[in-house]
Amino acid sequence: MIPRHQKIIFAVLLLASLAMSIVLWRLRERAHQRLIAGQDLSPTQAPEVAPAEQATLLVANDAFNSLLPQVHSLPLPKDPGARARAILGKLLDLYAASNATHPVPGGGASIAQVFLLPALPGAPAPEVPHTQPSPAPAKGQAQAGPQLAVINLTGAFAASHPSGLETENLTVLSICGTLHANLPRVTQVRFLVDGQQHATLAGHADLTRTYLVADAAPAEVAQP
Repeated sequence: MIPRHQKIIFAVLLLASLAMSIVLWRLRERAHQRLIAGQDLSPTQAPEVAPAEQATLLVANDAFNSLLPQVHSLPLPKDPGARARAILGKLLDLYAASNATHPVPGGGASIAQVFLLPALPGAPAPEVPHTQPSPAPAKGQAQAGPQLAVINLTGAFAASHPSGLETENLTVLSICGTLHANLPRVTQVRFLVDGQQHATLAGHADLTRTYLVADAAPAEVAQP
């Protein structure tokens, strides 16, 4: 014979279990309805894609210790800093390819940011060919004079870059030359690594100095 008080306790526990089951079921249904409503309200249109434009890349070639111009069609944003980052990202993607003439791991993700600032005093005026019109300043970009490009590289890129004076210099010069070829007002370039000043790229190329884009056109660089 089960005592009466145990029967009462069992009945109370059973009722409590049933009540909890009903509450949980209702909460589950409400969460499901919210999920469906959220999916219905989410945008279905595809994100905007920047139009493709031609960009000139000065691609390093280790076999000839030179920079060779290549023209590529790329989707380029209008913002000058984002535009510079996209172009340099493509350049580093070429270096990360299996058939690269200047093998460097990392690819386009190695360019963290590119900032365009007024050039430091004493910068030479940019040389824009007379056959090409000077690019109009982007919306919101007041200055039309020489510019300093500050390129923030990732620490992983610097750590994995092959060490050697020639190979490091080719990487630096190709970046400088590619920037100037597409943004003619860029006359100076500085490098950071993870947002901080870094002594060298991989033990040789000096990253504490300001590079002039004229340095990216040595005599051995082939012209188009």
